[in-house]
This record gives sequence, structure tokens and C-alpha cells, in this order.
Amino acid sequence: MNEDTVIQSLAALAHEHRLRVFRALVVAGEEGLTPGVMTEQLDIAATKLSFHLKELVNAGLATQQRDGRNLIYRAAYAHMNGLLAYLTENCCQGAACDVESASCKC
Repeated sequence: MNEDTVIQSLAALAHEHRLRVFRALVVAGEEGLTPGVMTEQLDIAATKLSFHLKELVNAGLATQQRDGRNLIYRAAYAHMNGLLAYLTENCCQGAACDVESASCKC
């Protein structure tokens, strides 16, 4: 993952509604969520939700799939994992890190 992609992803998550939407998609798992369900769950107006979903898709953090008349959104787990790997790749100066603890013990 390159730095520009990381910056775009972090910028997309740096908004309270997009962060809430992304977290809801992660919780939903592979089943994903429709915009209608997200509107109800997150109490975000449909027009605002549409804008925020577009931003998450453009940043590579979510995917969109048509299922009949519905759109299904899912978290892009590979992208999310790549982002986390990028952010932690130099943790502990390359030494093994205790990921179970709240902090690295380098």
C-alpha cells in the first residue's frame, strides 16, 4: 500500500459519520448492509449516508454490490488489513511484537 492510498483512507475515516458507517460495515461482516438498514441503525439521513458511502468506496474501504433493487455495502477487509499493516509495519523496529498487549514491548 502506498502513502497516497493510506492518506486517502485515513482522510475518509476522519469524519464521524464515515467512521460510524465503516464500523457498522465491519460488524455486519460478509452479509453487508443496505443503505436503508444503515439509515435506521446509525440515524443518518439518506442523502448524507449516500455521500459518505461514496467516499468510503472511493477510498477503497467499502465495496458496493447490486442485489436486485438493493445495493449492498461491505467493508473491504483486504484494504483495511493493508492499512493496518502499513501503519504498524515498523513497530518495534522490526522485532516481534506482542500484539495481545495494549502496547508494544519492544
